Amino acid sequence: MNLFSALSLDTLVLLAIILVLLYRYGTCTHGLFKKQGIPGPKPLPFLGTVLNYYKGLWKFDMECYEKYGKTWGLFDGQIPLFVITDPETIKNVLVKECFSVFTNRQDFFPVGIMSKSISLAKDEEWKRYRALLSPTFTSGNLKEMFPVIEQYGDILVKYLRQEAEKGKPVAVKDVLGAYSMDVIISTTFGVNIDSLNNPEDPFVENAKKVLRFDYFDPLSLSVALFPFLTPIYEMLNICMFPKDSIEFFKKFVDRMTENRLDSKQKHRVDFIYLMMEAYNKSKDKDSHKALSEIEITAQSIIFIFAGYETTSSILSFTVYSLATHPDIQKKLQEEIDEALPNKAPPTYDTVMAMEYLDMVLNETLRLYPITNRLQRVCKKDVEINGIYIPKGSTVIIPSYVLHHDPQHWPEPEEFQPERFSKENKGSIDPYVYLPFGNGPRNCIGMRFALMNMKLALIKVLQNFSFQPCKETQIPLKLSRELLLQPVKPIVLKVVPRDAVITGA
Repeated sequence: MNLFSALSLDTLVLLAIILVLLYRYGTCTHGLFKKQGIPGPKPLPFLGTVLNYYKGLWKFDMECYEKYGKTWGLFDGQIPLFVITDPETIKNVLVKECFSVFTNRQDFFPVGIMSKSISLAKDEEWKRYRALLSPTFTSGNLKEMFPVIEQYGDILVKYLRQEAEKGKPVAVKDVLGAYSMDVIISTTFGVNIDSLNNPEDPFVENAKKVLRFDYFDPLSLSVALFPFLTPIYEMLNICMFPKDSIEFFKKFVDRMTENRLDSKQKHRVDFIYLMMEAYNKSKDKDSHKALSEIEITAQSIIFIFAGYETTSSILSFTVYSLATHPDIQKKLQEEIDEALPNKAPPTYDTVMAMEYLDMVLNETLRLYPITNRLQRVCKKDVEINGIYIPKGSTVIIPSYVLHHDPQHWPEPEEFQPERFSKENKGSIDPYVYLPFGNGPRNCIGMRFALMNMKLALIKVLQNFSFQPCKETQIPLKLSRELLLQPVKPIVLKVVPRDAVITGA
């Protein structure tokens, strides 16, 4: 018997009404861009345009820019995304209207206690964290951390030398990822680890669990399709971050803060120590309360989340670019050798004064912006440069598109550090080069990240040269991952420089 013939007329009418209501709910915002004459790909009910992300955010954004121009509209489920590439509009969003309209980032999923982290906090809570944490990244504090980071640079060199002696190519992300992990955990928690030789260290295992993320995970997708589920998940204590790892770091922070408060001894400078000290040095103790242990835990985990993948990926892309441009690699090594003769140990001031190293790293960050996009949520209805942006929608700034736009960068796919020379960098619009964002909500750890990467590059280039091998993919193809990654691991030959000099 036909299913529909068995149903009463009233039931069929009710089903039809439910389907119509569901359709209207799933498409209720999808006419927004058409009303304003803003182009963009056609959204699907409930899904919006998220299925296009399977291409890779960077590739999808480039296709849209080429097809629709400077501004286009997308939908994460029902959430409208205004994608902008005009520098003046970007300045309005990131700087001029940051505090009043575009303060917060979009919630992609339920985050539990991580809502207390500086990257995910909102409004006044974010301002408080920023005020308390900014002093931890002063030059004085970075100088105190410098010897700790240098120690891991020496371990990195030792490991690369062992691999070079075997005569086998090296998967550089594995090695540089271990260096990055060691530095982040040591400078955050004050714990010495060696993840290259001890990958089962509980700190390493729990940090890697925190770093696993998939935009198409059912939980993330359900929030994109039905935003009202986020507070329900939060009430049910459902979180994207693994609970056992969060609990591991929380217990460690609890023990550490208790021990340090009880102890009169001088402690090694790390981020947990600095967060505990931040309140004591606050000029306005009435308005800036000390961070709680949960808040310190959240900041510590976000330092891992933000620092590990970006640092290891940028370093990997940098050595790949040097291996495939030996003239640039040689010029950088000459600058290092001149500043640090006979492999002299680097100092903080020497590292930060190397101009060509800065140019090379800046060009890598331009060519390979790891996060692809910046985004801000609109807190109230606003009109900017003729574009009406309603409350609750999101503004997207596609960093990859901006960094590869031939209008701003001649031959944008070429690796050319000279773009950032003293003579040229003054002509670069700060709102088309955004590796660390811009404005009050830019990356708070930018100076630490640059110091960390520069020190690693100096250490390895003092001792080795990188060369392509048969396993090296040229040109490099980028994957569809949420964060910018190569399709295949970057594999290079590591040649000790003393072998080159002696002709061995």
